[in-house]
Formats: sequence, structure tokens, C-alpha cells
Amino acid sequence: MERSKTVDEYISNHQNWKREIAYLRAIALKTSFTETVKWGVPTYTINGKNVVGVAAFKNYVGLWFFNGSFLKDHHKKLINAQEGKTKGLRQWRFLSLDEMDEALILEYLNEAIKNQIAGKTIKISRNKTVVIPPELQKVLNENKEFKTSFEGFTNSKQREFSNYIEDAKRDTTKLIRLEKIIPLILSGVGLHDKYKNR
Repeated sequence: MERSKTVDEYISNHQNWKREIAYLRAIALKTSFTETVKWGVPTYTINGKNVVGVAAFKNYVGLWFFNGSFLKDHHKKLINAQEGKTKGLRQWRFLSLDEMDEALILEYLNEAIKNQIAGKTIKISRNKTVVIPPELQKVLNENKEFKTSFEGFTNSKQREFSNYIEDAKRDTTKLIRLEKIIPLILSGVGLHDKYKNR
């Protein structure tokens, strides 16, 4: 595998975990990964897809498996740092160089490579349902032109309008906000479009 000069720089600039990062990198270089840097940390890819990253923090250095939930983890090394939030990502944390077993790390890296080649990835659903507040629903029911305009927006823009009304604490504020967005919706203009086009 070709070594990335950016990873060379990342390691040389690191104070606390230089030896550990260099060791994990040396193991990763024995596989069929492509080495790159993403989000400022060494990242190892297969066919352009992120498979594993090496990251150092104050108290530990770790391997981050992007689709680690598919790993068998027979040796119980992986953790989910954000239970309930993170679906695929799994971490393997090390507190010292002594904890790093090359054969075991290679076993996990090679399994992650096989999983990526087999196409095992977490599918993230981006199509969240839109919960329309009653105030907005009333206008949608009463005004066909308004309903047609509203339905012309993407789900995310419909959500922005709905949340804008729903987030108001007082009923009077909800109605004021509704009056404000009606002309925007009829004109086909998103709630935050003026900021996005700057």
C-alpha cells in the first residue's frame, strides 16, 4: 500500500500517541487498504469507501470501524460509543502499545475489508416523515393552491416549515409564524433559502 505523506505529517505532529498511531498504521499498511486522511485523521478505504480510521484522544488511541456492527467481534474488543445513536460505527480503544496485538488487529482489519468488498454497509434512511402541526394542516385543508405549493417542496423543506411553527411556545406566535410562511410557500421559496444562497 502507498503511504500517504499527510499521514506522515499527522504522526510527526502528534505528541502523546505517536508510537501507537505509527504501530496501528504499520499494521494497516500490510493489508489491501488505500491510505488517506479524512476529518484530519488517517483513514483506510476500499474502492473509495471508508472502512477504518485511526484516531487519538486524550486518554486513548483507537481504531474506528465505519461498519463495525458487521464484525463478528469474537474477542469482545469493540464498543459502540453512542448506544442508541450510532448504528454501524464501532471503536476499539487502546491505552498503550502493550495492548496492541498485531495478529488480532489484522484479523479484524481483514474481516472489515471482506465485509466492505461483500457490500455490507448500514443503510441510513434520510426520508424522515414530516409531522405537520394543526395550524398548518388547517390551511392545507382549506387552500388547494397552498397545498399544491407545499407538496412541491422536498421533505426536508416541509419539515423546516412545520418545525418553525411547532417550535413556537405560544399559540399566537404559531399563528404569526404561519402568516409569515404562507407567502413563502405560495412563491415556492424555502424558509432558509435566503441564507443558503449567500
